[in-house]
Amino acid sequence: MFRGSRLSVLIFAALAANGSAQTLSAPEAPSVAEARALMAGGKAAEAMRELDALAVVRPEPAGVERLRGILHYENNQLPEAEASFATAVQQDPSDLQSLQMQGIVLFRMGKPAQAIPILEKAHSSGPIANADPNYVLALCYIDTKRYDDARRAFAEQYDFRPDSAAAWLVTGRMLFRQELTGPAAAAAKEAIQLDPRLPLAHRLLGEIDLANGDVSSAVVELEKEQALNPLDGETYDRLGDAWLRSGQYARAQQVLDRAVLLEPNATGPYILLGKALLEQQDPVMATMYLEHALKMDPSNSMTHMLLGRAFAASGRREDAQREFEALRRLQDSNGIAPSKQ
Repeated sequence: MFRGSRLSVLIFAALAANGSAQTLSAPEAPSVAEARALMAGGKAAEAMRELDALAVVRPEPAGVERLRGILHYENNQLPEAEASFATAVQQDPSDLQSLQMQGIVLFRMGKPAQAIPILEKAHSSGPIANADPNYVLALCYIDTKRYDDARRAFAEQYDFRPDSAAAWLVTGRMLFRQELTGPAAAAAKEAIQLDPRLPLAHRLLGEIDLANGDVSSAVVELEKEQALNPLDGETYDRLGDAWLRSGQYARAQQVLDRAVLLEPNATGPYILLGKALLEQQDPVMATMYLEHALKMDPSNSMTHMLLGRAFAASGRREDAQREFEALRRLQDSNGIAPSKQ
């Protein structure tokens, strides 16, 4: 499993460019530089053939296993990539890039405990070019429930003091991203205890409460955030969601109006506002917001569903049918069971 979209996709040409080519004594053998050039030109299969030929040369030229590992990684051949990077490190313990990539691949293979010592060693040896080792290492710590170590890793990434409120808050947000709501809430509360006026901490608690279905607690936390941070559009968006779930549609509309002004490029507030207006029997106004959301993101199934309802409530049956058909196509393409309209 490979969670955390924040982790950069490896650009093999950039990694390969940092390696030095080594000329072979046998003139007929292709050079590492030639293989690297093929990779940079998008000719991965040809590059792998060149590298496979070089792999049987003794001694094996420097950089061959690292480049083979990169190609395996790009093809999502993770066991093969890990083996190549491990061989590269065995051949050259100073090959920092291969060491870093070995740890990242182990993490992607769902082996965080094995990745930790490798990433710790890589981290202590120097910086990485294309993926932040602190982030990957912190995710490994989270997977192994070493939350304090994760906090220290995140803190170093953001230049926070490890015991600061900001370090606790960023850790709480990362824990919440991994759906660990209990540890995330504990981290957010620690952040608030250290700095009661820290922006975004109460919002995180509100989001956790929403995820846990505790709407009343979510409202309390989000209103605290609103008081501390009155120009944060996402807070109004979450608060609008909370009021919608509690059936307070007029209140939801009020805060969502603020959300769309502060976050004009986000679709969420427009969709929620359309839903709030539908619940208040105002399909015409709901249609206006939902059509705007649809222009911003035509692939959002919720927008099609709500817009279909709005058209149906306005007597626009053909438009409603068009939206419901678009919804069914999206559900079919995503393998989702048809929703009730």
